[in-house]
Amino acid sequence: MRAARYLRFRGPIAIVDVAEPTPAPDGVVVEVDATGLCRSDWHGWMGHDPDITLPHVPGHELAGTIVEAGPDVQRWHIGDRVTVPFVAGCGECESCRSGNEQVCENQFQPGFTAWGSLAERVALRYADRNLVSIPDAIDSPTAAILGCRFATAFRAVIDQGKVRPDEWVAIYGCGGVGLAAAMIARAFGARVVAVDPAPDARDFAMRLGAEATLDGNDPSEMLEATDGGPSLAIDAIGNGEVVTTSIDTLRRRGRHVQVGLIPTNTIEVPMGTVIAKELEILGSHGMQASRYPAMIAMILDGSLDPSRLITRRIRLSDVPDALPEMGRISRPGITVIDSPGS
Repeated sequence: MRAARYLRFRGPIAIVDVAEPTPAPDGVVVEVDATGLCRSDWHGWMGHDPDITLPHVPGHELAGTIVEAGPDVQRWHIGDRVTVPFVAGCGECESCRSGNEQVCENQFQPGFTAWGSLAERVALRYADRNLVSIPDAIDSPTAAILGCRFATAFRAVIDQGKVRPDEWVAIYGCGGVGLAAAMIARAFGARVVAVDPAPDARDFAMRLGAEATLDGNDPSEMLEATDGGPSLAIDAIGNGEVVTTSIDTLRRRGRHVQVGLIPTNTIEVPMGTVIAKELEILGSHGMQASRYPAMIAMILDGSLDPSRLITRRIRLSDVPDALPEMGRISRPGITVIDSPGS
């Protein structure tokens, strides 16, 4: 089969013929109908993810059709249309037993712990626990982005952030996760202020329901825009300055949810402010399969429309250029590879 593969970090990416994947006893092989191109794939190619071994095929946002199933798979059959969270839980560790597969101790991640979906077919582990059925009303490109960016935003805003109607929500960063977070927060009746230096990204956020936008991290501007500060802030960038601004401007007993990875992994947090205001600082890492039905129900009833985030569709043959340029060029919205096998 054809796949986008690199032999070394930051090296050339080539579309090459590789061996067909085979299913693990608890896994399936999915023919990829669509797959997202995510900045996390770029981080992997740069060598920022310790789980990746070379050579490597990236890609972790996918939708497709099952073409093979291992002998232990009970819930799924050849011909089923599925997507999968980018973190698939083993089902046996303490985290999985508590229903938190998104932080599984033995997690399977296509495109990171194994070869991914920038290919014609991909093998997925832990199928019974993690696969999600795609309704006929949702097309494959839309379903693909539910695997990472949209689901990540859904859990960050709803489950971790516990968004409430009429409260101000600050979204820092208007990439795929940030734009999805703006749409989701607005769907739940919150008032959204979106922060991004790029005018086209801010305009996109306004079209998705943001009430106000800012181009930087000036605390005074945030306080003015939100009538005294937001109650909930989502850092969808991963930036120490953003964390400080968020904590300094949150209302008392506000919530800061960290989604973006901090490159250095170490920042200074104004902990005195956290204590004085009784703030909550929460991490958010994807979303478990058991929460997908609630998100999909909102898509089916029209409350949410992830397809609005897709602004660019490319071919698998475009990936060798498109993936590296993510470090140089910021494009609004989400890029999807449509029909990699065609």
